[in-house]
Amino acid sequence: MKREAEKELLYLTEKLKKEQLPNGSWSYMFETGIKTDCFMIVLLKALQLDKPDLIKRLAARIASRQDRGGSWRLFHDQEEGDLSTTIEAYYALLLAGIYKEASPQMQAAKRYMIEKGGIKRAGLFTRIMLTLTSQDEWPSFFSVPIEAILLPKHFPVNMYDLSIYGRANLIPILTASAKRFRVVIPNAPDLTGLYGARSEPPDYERSEEWRGLYGFLMSGVQSMTGGTPRLREAALKKAENYILHRLESDGTLYSYFSCTFLMIFALMAIGYDRNHPVIQKAVSGLISMAAPASEGLHMQYTTAHVWNTSLLSYALQEAGIKDGMVGKANQYIISRQHHLYGDWVIHNPDANPGGWGFSDINTLNPDIDDTSASLRAIHAEAQIHPERREAWNRGLQWLLSMQNGDGGWASFERNASPPYVHFVPIEKAEFIISDASSADLTGRTIEFLCGFAKLNPENSAIQKGIRWLLKHQESNGSWNSRWGICYIYGTWSAMTGLSAAGYSEDSEVIRRSKKWLEQIQNPDGGWGESCKSDLYNQYVPLGTSTLTQTAWAVDALLSCSRKVTPAIHKGIRYLIEHMRKSDWTSDYPKGQGFAGQFYIHYHSYDLVYPMLALSAYLKKANDQPHA
Repeated sequence: MKREAEKELLYLTEKLKKEQLPNGSWSYMFETGIKTDCFMIVLLKALQLDKPDLIKRLAARIASRQDRGGSWRLFHDQEEGDLSTTIEAYYALLLAGIYKEASPQMQAAKRYMIEKGGIKRAGLFTRIMLTLTSQDEWPSFFSVPIEAILLPKHFPVNMYDLSIYGRANLIPILTASAKRFRVVIPNAPDLTGLYGARSEPPDYERSEEWRGLYGFLMSGVQSMTGGTPRLREAALKKAENYILHRLESDGTLYSYFSCTFLMIFALMAIGYDRNHPVIQKAVSGLISMAAPASEGLHMQYTTAHVWNTSLLSYALQEAGIKDGMVGKANQYIISRQHHLYGDWVIHNPDANPGGWGFSDINTLNPDIDDTSASLRAIHAEAQIHPERREAWNRGLQWLLSMQNGDGGWASFERNASPPYVHFVPIEKAEFIISDASSADLTGRTIEFLCGFAKLNPENSAIQKGIRWLLKHQESNGSWNSRWGICYIYGTWSAMTGLSAAGYSEDSEVIRRSKKWLEQIQNPDGGWGESCKSDLYNQYVPLGTSTLTQTAWAVDALLSCSRKVTPAIHKGIRYLIEHMRKSDWTSDYPKGQGFAGQFYIHYHSYDLVYPMLALSAYLKKANDQPHA
């Protein structure tokens, strides 16, 4: 089987060589559902921009994903459609002129939406988008005052308690809400019939916890000179400055679709004309992230060049590839290291820049995952070249400085997980306004620090991280995760981290996690987990195997096994036999950004992780002639 594994590694290497860009990066798509496609059509119509071909291609992708029952799903095995997604698709397709309201497709969607409670049951971002385009009023469902952004950092509730992602999205919303701003789209459909009864208030309006938190927030606002008009002007100006000081070179806010979309409406709310250069540049920046898809065109939420390239460079090196494409990739990675201070410095004032961000043009918002991945990629060169060594040292110091007080690592910031997160009137608020420690970030960071930075496992930072992982292991031996699907991903991250820190297969924590992985292995030798896991907060099998999740499981088992076990052997056999398959499992999301709303299909993952698993297998199998 070793020869077959080597053959598949060669296949992957040749594929990567053909698809590497001249600048050394790989631009594999960051594919999500249809939300960004829908919102882009809404934005273009709201700004009255004449982009018929763009709208047609976006609409084609949206229309192609409608189920027979009329709804749109978030992922393949979701039992029924998703209400918010269906509302967004219905609205976008009518705006695009692809269908008439009386068409069978739209009538089927309408029946589904009404049956599920209509717009009043939609998610927060769906309702805000509808409100911004005059399909809803600015109601009590989002009643936080704009003056809240003036509350000082020492106040128990303030904007810098929130994650950077939360701030970047909520500040534009607060700005538009303060002005009760709405755009009337010419010839827009009337969605009044999709609301249903409005008598029942949302659960959070009846929540004592939210009412108490809101009252406390308002008392802080009132204490600042009593809420005068001048105070509101100051708040709006601070919001404007926050936005303008965080624009990337392409005009987008942090190179994220959602906050750029909201930013455009916020700027119009405070007087910017829709043809203002800042708004037009932001739209161009969003359009530049559009990527061809099999059904039409997909509006990426962001690009993934740095993430793709750092992972693939490392995977190629693990496979023993010394081709020039690794050097080109690493040169690209070095060019994308950050030199500017971002919001992360608020909770980490003594650190210097040195991290990496996710997208091609990200200069302000580094994250833990991209930093450790980039450092892995340049590790070997950093031992030889002074330039690489300097970049390595800066990145390593930044990474170490970002450890949370609880011992774990989060995504973007230190200690940005407010205790009141579950009282905030936003569904799944922890995914928007909180940036808590997670097993995937903590495990991978420990694996990097022990395996590549060669920190002693007895180092205090490592010990704190290990204690965090041990504390958060599930009773069945698995770990949940923040960015992947879901328990397989978290367990792989934690196991590889603990293994690098010296935990062997004889330790109780590894024994339990190894047993869990072996128990959920499919009869075909692979592994597969459903996106439903993050809805129910427990492992839900997909019912079939996927390449990426199989590679995670195999790599986890290899990291802590002295020899190739039967489970590993079966997993490797699955990878070899299914490496080139193309079915719905190939497109099935392996990542999530927002549980229950936003799932990610990384086009690079079926290349990266099988390559890593096969390489790890070959290293282990060399000691076993018959493996």
